[in-house]
Amino acid sequence: MRKTRNFLVIIAIIAIIGFGFIACGGDDDNTPFTMEMVSIPAGTFTMGTVSGLDSEERPVRQVTLNAFKMGKYEVTHAQYLEVMGTNPSYFNSAPEAGETQSKRPVECVTWFDAIEFCNKLSVKEGLTPVYTITGRTPATGYPIEAATVTATWENNGYRLPTEAQWEYACRAGSTTDWTFGNDQNQLTNYAWYYANSNDKTHQVGKKTANAWGLYDMHGNVFEWCWDWFGWSYYGESGNTNNPVGPSSGTHRVARGGDYRNSTVHTRSASRSYLYPVVCGSIGFRVVRP
Repeated sequence: MRKTRNFLVIIAIIAIIGFGFIACGGDDDNTPFTMEMVSIPAGTFTMGTVSGLDSEERPVRQVTLNAFKMGKYEVTHAQYLEVMGTNPSYFNSAPEAGETQSKRPVECVTWFDAIEFCNKLSVKEGLTPVYTITGRTPATGYPIEAATVTATWENNGYRLPTEAQWEYACRAGSTTDWTFGNDQNQLTNYAWYYANSNDKTHQVGKKTANAWGLYDMHGNVFEWCWDWFGWSYYGESGNTNNPVGPSSGTHRVARGGDYRNSTVHTRSASRSYLYPVVCGSIGFRVVRP
């Protein structure tokens, strides 16, 4: 049984049926909008795991990527609200003591919603959007339940990371289970997960960053990637130079684990998949060329 898909689907059902989509309870600071980006160097890395705890993490392959910029943090409540005019997050109140509500990661975001955020942020900053969205359902409002999305990779706007970009950035030069090594006892220093989260999300950037200065790559909320999910990395015909995933599919890739996951499901190579319309304990971070 898939460990993460079932959980996220349950969370989505609870969110929709039990609580609905809750508007933001109000930001609690006046921090101006900013999307802090970290420069990720070009390079080649080993994607997947030799141990192959899950079959979809194999076969291990060498992947080469161009340089890019990635969000230092997961997109927050305040950022999402400013760009989209709404905040669908379930955790819209009662932050942990000493944390700021508006700086928690946005969640209950569908893949389609994340795509539209990228386009709107690009326009906001005078960049050329990467995505073309047609057949949007509903025509206005959120969550977006269906759409056809194509990408023009040459454009300079914001986009979701590809699965390869996400794992490369998460590893930050490491070849171990987590960015910090193989000792799962250290995970509490880097991630919010079942053992320390108090069953809730937390303000971004409160844990230790990885070697490239990225926060919360393990835990807190799952993160959408661009790619269609394939059971094998070779589902995209074995391309290993800036791969963008299979050309079609039914599920999109989610990475990183969340605040309820066990240690094994927060590993750098751990892969999950969701229908793009599903929302739950999942958010995203953005990248740019």
